[in-house]
Amino acid sequence: MIDPKLLRTDPDRVRRSQQARGESVELVDEALAADEARRTAINSFETARAEQKSLGAKISRASGEERGALLARTKELSAQVKQLQAAADEADAACTEVFKRFGNIVFEDVPTGGEDDLYVIDTVGTPRDFDAEGFKVRDHLEIGEGLGAIDMERGAKVSGSRFYFLTGPGALLEFALIQFALHKAMGWGLTPVIPPALVNPAAMEGTGFLGQAAEDVYYLERDNQYLVGTAEVPLAAYHSDEIIDAADLPLRLAGFSPAYRREAGSYGKDTRGIFRVHWFDKFEMFVYCRPEDAVEEHQRLLAHEKEFITALGIPFEVLDVASGDLGLSAARKYDCYGWVPSQGRYREITSTSNCTEFQARRLNIRLREGKQVRPLATLNGTLCAMSRMILMILENYQQADGSVVVPEVLRGYMGGTEVFHPVGQEG
Repeated sequence: MIDPKLLRTDPDRVRRSQQARGESVELVDEALAADEARRTAINSFETARAEQKSLGAKISRASGEERGALLARTKELSAQVKQLQAAADEADAACTEVFKRFGNIVFEDVPTGGEDDLYVIDTVGTPRDFDAEGFKVRDHLEIGEGLGAIDMERGAKVSGSRFYFLTGPGALLEFALIQFALHKAMGWGLTPVIPPALVNPAAMEGTGFLGQAAEDVYYLERDNQYLVGTAEVPLAAYHSDEIIDAADLPLRLAGFSPAYRREAGSYGKDTRGIFRVHWFDKFEMFVYCRPEDAVEEHQRLLAHEKEFITALGIPFEVLDVASGDLGLSAARKYDCYGWVPSQGRYREITSTSNCTEFQARRLNIRLREGKQVRPLATLNGTLCAMSRMILMILENYQQADGSVVVPEVLRGYMGGTEVFHPVGQEG
């Protein structure tokens, strides 16, 4: 959630953030009214409760008529305090619900716009000129099926549309990517974590995935649990309701988990192949740090993503994501878009977000620095989304005969294999 003090002291800042997001500016006035109602209700309760406590001390010293009057007032106050406490609790709950409707406060230098506004801030690598090489580009599915690496037909048979099997070279590529990602993460000082892929509602709501993203989430009604769409969720909730000593920060994690997404609203989009699917495996980086260190940590995560993609030899662009496409929790987000030869354009493969104190406030995660206890900051970043990275490798390393050259950095994780050949052309 946003900081209530910011709303009270600088409501125009919150209004500018709402406007940048394309969200309701009127919500600011609604929240101010709800906050005032909460504080008034709490003050009334605390005033009556203080009088109730003071009467207890007076009764022990009183006698006669005075004692009787005090006892009568105590009885009257007891009922009043209960009513005021209920009113305060109700006002607090109502105010919290209003505050939950706010997205994080957008940094003022984030470019404005929406999903279709792409602000490229860096370009790394040069796409191959397949025309100059003299052969027609195939898409990843045609290549993958030729290699015996991807089986969409049986994925649909077993699990439905947007599911798949990775077989042979496809499975080997994922295992190699997992090992390479783990190697890089540990070299950067990240602690490996394998978190649960099922979480409780508090974890999902606390990370901000039951707001704008709720329609993309798989919910298991019988168990009242959710399948995660990213390891960000359990990694963020890992320290919920805890206080972390500032001396132990930053905490830098790399979590590996399956990711499940309904892809609601994507009907007709990317229906071919494994770019937009309902399940994939992913390495996710996550950081807890002091709020004043968050911008630096965000740049560190972006640098990790760029180093990883560059090592795989995939041409890519870095985007400063527009304010209207940040999602609920991010104050700033950078995306890396890899080159897809068959589409002649760059497509998203990683994302890293600075969530400032937003998730920590919702999950009640704080830091202790001396005598001060305050919310910390959280950040996340994709290290490797397996299905999309496999797509990138198949398309960018394809050869005229349908074979695929294995990126050099992955060969040591698959017994030195240098080339995947089409089925029937091995050896």
